[in-house]
Amino acid sequence: MPDFLLELFSEEIPARMQAKAAADLKKLVTDGLVEAGLTYASAGAFSTPRRLTLTVEGLTSDSPDVTEERKGPRTDAPEKALDGFLRATGLTKDQLEIRDDKKGQTYFARIVKPGRPAEDILATLIPATIRAFPWPKSMRWGAGSLRWVRPLHSILCILSDENGASVVPFDVDGLAAGDTTEGHRFMAPGRFTVTSFDDYAAKLKRARVLLSSEDRADHIWHDATNMAFAAGLEVVDDKGLLAEVAGLVEYPVVLMGEIGTEFLDLPPEVLQTSMKEHQKFFSIKNPKTGRIERFITVANRETADHGATILAGNGKVLAARLSDAKFFWENDLRIAKADMSDWTRALENVTFHNRLGTQAARIDRIAALARDLAPAVGADPEKAEAAARIAKADLSSEMVYEFPELQGLMGRYYAEAAGYPSDVAVACQEHYSPLGPSDDVPTAPVSVAVALADKLDTLTGFWAIAEKPTGSKDPYALRRAALGVIRLVLVNGLRLNLDRYIDAQLVRSEAALHDALGGRATEELLAEIAEHGVFGAAFHAVRDRLDDLHDAFLELADRVPDASDDLLRFIHDRLKVHLREEGIRHDVIDACLAMPGSDDLALLVNRATALAGFLASDDGENLVQGYKRAANILSQAEEKDGVEYRFGADAKFAETDEEKALFAALATAESAVAPALEADDFPAAMAAMADLRAPIDAFFETVQVNAENEILRRNRLNLLHEITASCAKIADLSRIEG
Repeated sequence: MPDFLLELFSEEIPARMQAKAAADLKKLVTDGLVEAGLTYASAGAFSTPRRLTLTVEGLTSDSPDVTEERKGPRTDAPEKALDGFLRATGLTKDQLEIRDDKKGQTYFARIVKPGRPAEDILATLIPATIRAFPWPKSMRWGAGSLRWVRPLHSILCILSDENGASVVPFDVDGLAAGDTTEGHRFMAPGRFTVTSFDDYAAKLKRARVLLSSEDRADHIWHDATNMAFAAGLEVVDDKGLLAEVAGLVEYPVVLMGEIGTEFLDLPPEVLQTSMKEHQKFFSIKNPKTGRIERFITVANRETADHGATILAGNGKVLAARLSDAKFFWENDLRIAKADMSDWTRALENVTFHNRLGTQAARIDRIAALARDLAPAVGADPEKAEAAARIAKADLSSEMVYEFPELQGLMGRYYAEAAGYPSDVAVACQEHYSPLGPSDDVPTAPVSVAVALADKLDTLTGFWAIAEKPTGSKDPYALRRAALGVIRLVLVNGLRLNLDRYIDAQLVRSEAALHDALGGRATEELLAEIAEHGVFGAAFHAVRDRLDDLHDAFLELADRVPDASDDLLRFIHDRLKVHLREEGIRHDVIDACLAMPGSDDLALLVNRATALAGFLASDDGENLVQGYKRAANILSQAEEKDGVEYRFGADAKFAETDEEKALFAALATAESAVAPALEADDFPAAMAAMADLRAPIDAFFETVQVNAENEILRRNRLNLLHEITASCAKIADLSRIEG
């Protein structure tokens, strides 16, 4: 079985595109081989800045013959039908078979498609793959029609076996496939011939090219950490930068340089970000002080002076970059120490969204909500509001304008310099978190209050203007904001009725949309919501208390409840995804969502976790079956009789011991379940419900519910209602599947 080797050699491929391009090349070619009837033992794809490489081992030399059977017209069909069938199959009439069919005798054709050599298949497949390659961006050059990420210089395409190697013959836009390639652009120019993948990889290594991006990354990290260790320092871990730099060089040469002493007092994050973003340098820190003191750069060649000239040039560019950063830092500090509110006022001229107003207006809404949330999360309301008012001030700073990824972090530095309490300063940094499912969740009360307020304001604002995620589109990252709310609540064990805060913030967002809502009525409505926590009651109280209300205010009665319910459903949907990843079934979550208080996410999750554990036991599973049996019998009887059996069963009508035992068990369970639910002790409530399993089983085994005696029948149907009502106190078990 031959092995296949393909190399597409071009100008430099952007580092961010290399890994996906290698994976795409492997998938497109191997899928094409399989579709053509070839099999293979293994395949591997590699990338460097100048080449994409694919190796396929153990490829079958020919595709198998394929026999296809086609049914034709009946033997008594018109001659034209037979002629058309013969043209389609390429056969003659005497090559057809006649078989008996349900409708009479019918012609059948057996068409044998002979296999093709692997070389012929590849000669067709590879050019088609090259022409249709899915680069994110591509270009044309010269007079040809081929599009590639950068100008394509050569194609190496060979099949090799024990008898040697042969070129797969084809060309693409005048580029003929061959058996040669090039090494390193500077250290090993010139072409050379290869005969197999092993020969190819070995000759590339001698020509100063490391084919594997993983090998290049390992080489960079090994040399960088050794250099730093020798100086008593350590490399700041950055896997993303390591992968990117490994895609910038074919032969990595690691060099360590000095940072000018005048820049060493800059915040380490500023140094790290500036060096990473502008020059792809690794930061080297002093583990004792945390200060960034040196940098690592990776060259693409060895030099006679061992990199001294390269380091000198990089040092000059770095000094210029860091001079800018130092100027920004010192200027920003001067403003922060004087008055950070200057930055906040500047945000009055920065639009957050054309329908939701400026960043400054949004800060006012977040500050108001953070103050409302503070008592519920254990934070000081004054600190929560103060933190919310300065949390986004650094967006006006020169440093964040230059390095947007430092927003929040610089806010913390500036707030500390301005003399704010440490928890207020920390909230400036942490209020953006969590940014994703693996990001750390703030736990400091002030940070939690501002982070929740920020995310809830984002959600309610876009719900107020009906800009909700659709399908895979989520331009405002609202799914991430909802997950952030969920994780903040659950990680911190917060008992919040989200409805109240959603309603209040929807009213504030509506006020941003309608100038007429900015008056006394809106303020009183917000005060009523804060006191009573229910929009409907608050709205009616204000409407009844005030005269001459504007139509825009009256319309809130329709808009806010609908938007609030829809947003809560959206948050519940994200919670389902979050809990499913933790192993809790969707039907368990639905059973708990149907219960009162579903806007209290911590309560909801505690209930769902306890129910999932309960259902995993035999008692839980069998109790659900008993509940469903009782519910089915009850609903059928009510539908048949046209009445409801919901008025309480009487134990004096119980005839059998099993019936009496069930009455007693229900009473015992009720006395245990009620206080457990009052204390939100769901495991205890479900443990008490588990004791019902045996009495319910015994009841159904021995008692005929639809007795001939009408009094007994009604009493037993009412008893079934007591079973379903008792079970329904822990969750809506009708939603449990199976």
